Amino acid sequence: MSTAQRRLSRIADISVAELRSVGPKKTQALEDVGVESVLDLLMYYPRRYIDRTSQVRIDDLVPGEEALVLGGVEKVAGRRTKNGRSLVEVKVSDGSGLLYLTFFNQPWRTKQLLSGVQGVFFGKVDLYRGRRQMTNPIVDLVGDRTGRIVPVYPQSEKAGLSTWEIAQWVEEALDRAGEFADPLPKAWRDRLGVRDRTWAMRNVHMPETVPGAYAARKRLAFDELLRLQTILVLRKRAIEREARGISHQVDGDLTKRFFDGLPYSLTGAQRQAIDDLAVDLARGQPMHRLLQGDVGSGKTIVAVAMLLIAVQGGHQSALMAPTEVLAEQHFANVSELLRDIVVPDASTLTGDRPINVSLLTNRTTAPDRRALQTGLLDGSVDILIGTHALLTESVGFRSLGAIVIDEQHRFGVEQRSALRQKGTEMAVPDVLVMTATPIPRTAAMTVYGDLDMTVLDELPPGRTPIATKWLRNAKDEKQAWNRVREEVALGRQAYVVCPLVDESEKVQAKSATAEFERLSTDVLSDLRMALLHGQVSVGERETAMRSFRNGEIDVLVATTVIEVGVDVPNATVMIIEDAVRFGMAQLHQLRGRVGRGSELSYCYLLGEAANPEAGERLEAMERTTDGFELAEVDLELRGAGSILGARQKGRSDLRLASLRRSDRELVELARDAAFEFVDSDPQLNEHPVLADDISNLVDEDEAEFLFKS
Repeated sequence: MSTAQRRLSRIADISVAELRSVGPKKTQALEDVGVESVLDLLMYYPRRYIDRTSQVRIDDLVPGEEALVLGGVEKVAGRRTKNGRSLVEVKVSDGSGLLYLTFFNQPWRTKQLLSGVQGVFFGKVDLYRGRRQMTNPIVDLVGDRTGRIVPVYPQSEKAGLSTWEIAQWVEEALDRAGEFADPLPKAWRDRLGVRDRTWAMRNVHMPETVPGAYAARKRLAFDELLRLQTILVLRKRAIEREARGISHQVDGDLTKRFFDGLPYSLTGAQRQAIDDLAVDLARGQPMHRLLQGDVGSGKTIVAVAMLLIAVQGGHQSALMAPTEVLAEQHFANVSELLRDIVVPDASTLTGDRPINVSLLTNRTTAPDRRALQTGLLDGSVDILIGTHALLTESVGFRSLGAIVIDEQHRFGVEQRSALRQKGTEMAVPDVLVMTATPIPRTAAMTVYGDLDMTVLDELPPGRTPIATKWLRNAKDEKQAWNRVREEVALGRQAYVVCPLVDESEKVQAKSATAEFERLSTDVLSDLRMALLHGQVSVGERETAMRSFRNGEIDVLVATTVIEVGVDVPNATVMIIEDAVRFGMAQLHQLRGRVGRGSELSYCYLLGEAANPEAGERLEAMERTTDGFELAEVDLELRGAGSILGARQKGRSDLRLASLRRSDRELVELARDAAFEFVDSDPQLNEHPVLADDISNLVDEDEAEFLFKS
C-alpha cells in the first residue's frame, strides 16, 4: 500500500490477508465475523475504552459494588462440582492485590484465561472467606497493551479472535494506509468543530485521551450519517428531476362537498396536513410524502381528501393496506364517508353517478376481478382499496393519479415503487405513505429521508383517555376480569389479545385458543364470546367481526390480527396477555383499538417482565398514551436496528452513529450538509471523495440509479 491519500474504495479492495500479521487461520476467523477487507477491519470499531490512567486497583475494590479491573492471570483451574456443574476458578493480580474469579458452566475459560494473559474483568465484587471475588464476570482480553487508553473490540470466542490481536492488526493497517482522503470540506469541518478523517481514524482506534477517542467517534459518526443522508437526498432530487407528475385541481367541488358533509370539524393538524398535500398536488412534480400520526389522530380523513383530489381532476386513486382486515376496514370507512358523493359521467341520463369505491384482496373471486379490471381500465372505478393484490401485473388503471400506502413500515421501497409504476407513461402518480407507528424525528429522517414529512400531533375532540395498568401477577389480574364484567354490564365490549394461536411446547405464552376455552368455560362463562385469529376460516372471521361490530359479542379473544384497522367505538376494555412478548409499537397499536368512542376506556397489560428492559417498556405504556413519546423510549431501549430495517435498501452503515438522543444534532447537520452538497452539485462532481464513499457503501443498482446522468 502506498501512502498517497486513500479513498475508502481503495482499501475496500485490499484483503486483510495482505497484512503481515494476519495468517490464513486468522483470515478465516476475521471472515467469520464479517471482516474481509482492510476497510472492514478499520470499521470494526472499539466498543469501549479502558483508561489505564484512572483504573481501579484490586486493593481498592469495595465489596458489594460493580467494578472494572485490569489484571493478569496467575493461575487457572477447572473441575466438576458435586452436582456435575463445570466450575473454573481463576486468580488475577494487578500488583496491588489478588482477585478470585469463579465461572460456572463455562469450561472453555480454562483455555481462554491462561497464565500470563492480560484481561479486563467486570462484575460485582464479593467477599468470600476474606478474599475478593467475582462470579461469572464479563471478560475482555486486552493483551500487554502499553497505551494509556486501551481500546476493547468486539471479540469472538467461537472465531478465536481477541481484542489485542485486532488492535495489533488495526495498528498495522493504519500505519500502512497513511493519509485518508476526506469527504468533508474544511469549511464544514470548522463549522462542526471536527478534525480530519486521518486524525479521526487513528484516534478512534489508538487514542491518547478518552476525550480524543470520543471526538474521533463524533467525526466518523458524522461521516456515516452524511453518506446515508446524501443517498436519500440524491434519490429525492433524482425523482423530482426526472419524473413528470400531475398538476391536480386541489380546490374542486368534490372536496368541498366532502368537507361540508363531515359531522365534525377538522383538527388544526388535519387542516395543516391537507394544506401540505394541496401544495404538493398542485405542482407538476410527483409528491412523495410521509404522514405520521398517532393512533386515532384522523389520518383517514387526510387520506380520503387526497384520493378525492385525484378523482375530481378526472383521475383514479388507490389505497394499499398490509392486511385483508385493514383493507376491508378502510373500504367500509371510505365507502361510508363518500356515500353521498357523486362524480360527473356523461354516459348517464343525469350526467353524474355515485363515486365508485371498490375492494381488491386475495379473496376477490375471478369473475369479480375481471369486472373490476374492466372498470379500472374504462375509468368507471374511481378509488381502489386493497392489499398486496394491487401490485399484481393484471391490475391496470386508465389514469392513476394518487396513491395512499397505509402502515408503510409493512412495505418495502420496492413495493412502493411497484405501485407507483401503475401510472401511465405520461405521468407518475403522487404518493402518500402513512404510519400510525410514530418514530422519532431523527429516525424518520434516516428511514424516510427521501420523503417530505407531515405529522398529525393532535387528537380529534371527543377522544377519551385510555387508563393503562400493568398487572404483574395472577392475583392482580382479577382487576382486569372484573373490569370486563363491569363494562359488559353497562352494554360495552372487550378484547383479549394473546401472542399465540395455539399452545406451543417451545414457547411459554398464552394461546388464543386455550385462553378462549378457559375464559368461556370459567372466568367469563356467562358472557358472549368469539375467537379470532389468522387461521380461522375467512367466513368465520367475517362472521366474528360482524357480530362484534354489531354488539352481538361481548368479548373477542384474538391474536394480533386485530392490531390495526379494527374500529369498534363500543369496545372499552383491552386485555393483553403476556404483554412482555409484544414490542412497544405493537402494544400501542393494540391499545388503540379501544378509546375510539366517548366512554373512558381501559387497557390491562398482564404478565411479569422477563428483564429490566421489558419492565421499562411496560412502565412507559402505563405512564403515557403519546405514541411519539413511546417511540423515543423504544429507540432508547432498543436502538435503531429495527427502525433501520425498514429502509430495505443498501447496507446499513451506522456502526458508530446513534439515532438516540446523543446524535440527534448530528443527524440534522448531516441532512443540512447533504442538501447543500446535492443542490449545488447534483452529480457530486465537486465532492468526488463523498461520491466514492457512497458508491462503495451502497449496492450496485442503487449506485447506478443515484449517479446516472
